[in-house]
Amino acid sequence: MDKDNLKKEILDILTKDARKTAADIAVMLNLKEDIVSASIHEMENDKTILNYKAVVNLQQLKSDKTHCIIEVKCSPQRGVGFDAIARRIYKFPEVKSLYLMSGGYDLLLLVEGDTMKDIGFFVAEKLATLDSVHNTSTHFLLKRYKEDGIILETQEKTPRLAVTP
Repeated sequence: MDKDNLKKEILDILTKDARKTAADIAVMLNLKEDIVSASIHEMENDKTILNYKAVVNLQQLKSDKTHCIIEVKCSPQRGVGFDAIARRIYKFPEVKSLYLMSGGYDLLLLVEGDTMKDIGFFVAEKLATLDSVHNTSTHFLLKRYKEDGIILETQEKTPRLAVTP
């Protein structure tokens, strides 16, 4: 297996389960552990692997955090496009993810706040006041069903009562 394919195989495994050890991956790929360890270390050093994270079912935690998706229409700046405004926006601690999009808006933000009021303040006082921002549209998340390829809800069906006229 060439080096690039090895890295892709390792990344596929770690993306599905970041808890897998180099030894586990070596067994899965029928390779020596030191080869897998060296490849992982190289990808960590060259920033191919930035972090290892757990996918958390916030509904199980009864989290009081409020999450939303914000669509932003903004103007690109000469010479830097959308990069300059994106850099300003991603520095806000409320912004958990930020993407450049095609379609009806330019940027997509995943935002977290303690309350809807906090998110409203963020949009009105921080985001909408930026010079390049023309319009925002905020969508609050009500329930998560699947995240990062993982189904979050249990498959148990709640018995429903029959409705009769």
